[in-house]
Amino acid sequence: IKFTFQVAGMLPNSPATNLRSVRKLYVLHREQHHVPTNGEELASLLDTRLHTTLLMLPILGIIAFTVLPTIYMISMAFTNYDAHHPIGFSWSGLQAFGNVLSGDLAGTFFPVLGWTLIWAVCATVTTFFFGVLLALLIESKGIKHKAFWRTIFVIVYAVPQFVSLLMMAQFLDLQGPLNNILLGWHLIEHPINFIGASASPLVARVTVIVVNMWIGIPVSMLVSTAIIQNLPEDQIEAARIDGANAFQIFRAITFPQILFVMSPALIQQFIGNLNNFNVIYLLTGGLPMNNNYNGAGSTDLLVTWLYNLTFGQTQRYNASAVLGILIFIISATVSLIAYRRTNAFKEG
Repeated sequence: IKFTFQVAGMLPNSPATNLRSVRKLYVLHREQHHVPTNGEELASLLDTRLHTTLLMLPILGIIAFTVLPTIYMISMAFTNYDAHHPIGFSWSGLQAFGNVLSGDLAGTFFPVLGWTLIWAVCATVTTFFFGVLLALLIESKGIKHKAFWRTIFVIVYAVPQFVSLLMMAQFLDLQGPLNNILLGWHLIEHPINFIGASASPLVARVTVIVVNMWIGIPVSMLVSTAIIQNLPEDQIEAARIDGANAFQIFRAITFPQILFVMSPALIQQFIGNLNNFNVIYLLTGGLPMNNNYNGAGSTDLLVTWLYNLTFGQTQRYNASAVLGILIFIISATVSLIAYRRTNAFKEG
């Protein structure tokens, strides 16, 4: 009882808190454990509990730079915050969602969504397939100086992406080197507008996919090379003894094992292509423009259209927030469904 009264004067006024704290201190006193003072508790944060102190730094960073901006963006989607209501905005419920899905922006959202999905699939499949093919060619037994050929293709990946894209934009310009070469060799009569404002939407989209192959193939080649070098030789030799040709070995042994290892990376690459801002913005800027779209061009993805709505003339911040939420829902749904269907997940 004496111990309880001594401790009670040091505790808050809450009865529940007093009871728990008294019980804890009584147990410590009964077991003859030292009750740490406030100074000792603080000192332990730099000694025995240093890991707790260090862990607080990234947690605070995540809260400040990820959690709070995300909550702010989600909240913005339910307001009328735009260029006409920069200060006196108010809650508007699901009105911004209606504008994007069935209102004045619906005629832009669904075509841009379709092109975004087509772009993500084509960009992922082409870089993966040709990266695997390039790795197989380099690893063939008749190829000499394999390290040299790998280095040549890796240089493209080593150069910063924005430098490569800006250089390709100049190379493919209407007055750029490629058109001058084709005109000089008399292969074309007039310059081809690959990515300009008056380019054909189909030509511009194909050009974007081809340029992305040039940038993304070296990555797939490096990963595929590591897998090919560690394939079980006994299975390949057994297949050759049974009379299997090179294509059959690739289809039955090589490709399934490459796909098994790279499936999670391919899903990640697909999601990255859904949000591939750099390739579109730095190469085409969304051109050519489409008069049927609201603030978007023929090569714009959802993420670049979101950028245009935010920093363009309309400044529809609430619609941009809605697009951010929809992009997250699409990315999360596709990645979860695709990952659960991979053999790596089923056998994990």
